[in-house]
Amino acid sequence: MSSSPKPKSATDADRTIGGRIAALRVAQGLSQTNLGQAIGVSFQQVQKYEKGRNRIGAGRLQAIADLLKVPVDTFFADLQESGRDKAGPAALFDDPKVLELVLAFTSIPDETTRSGILSIVKAAAALQESRASAQRAEAAARE
Repeated sequence: MSSSPKPKSATDADRTIGGRIAALRVAQGLSQTNLGQAIGVSFQQVQKYEKGRNRIGAGRLQAIADLLKVPVDTFFADLQESGRDKAGPAALFDDPKVLELVLAFTSIPDETTRSGILSIVKAAAALQESRASAQRAEAAARE
């Protein structure tokens, strides 16, 4: 008699992908029930996906990406082969405010408006960085 294969366990990558699905879902104001209905599963199954308890098949992951209006590689960006999440651009998507900003920005069809908004955000970031540099210089001078 042959032994039955063991079920595949969820990995760190499954948990990271699930967390990104949850963050995108929340940023778009979708409930777990709405997401589940749209992809043909129960809200309990969505919970299992988001917590990384259950793996998500390729077809279902593509359906989720389509529904959330993101490329499927959004869920995989910056995952190392070990399945651990590393710091990088995709880690930014763990912050719901970043997701809201990106989703709002990408919904603007006018390229001139998008360029203007990007200039404003870059200017605000540069201002913050120059303030932080000045504070670091002051602290170093006091030492």
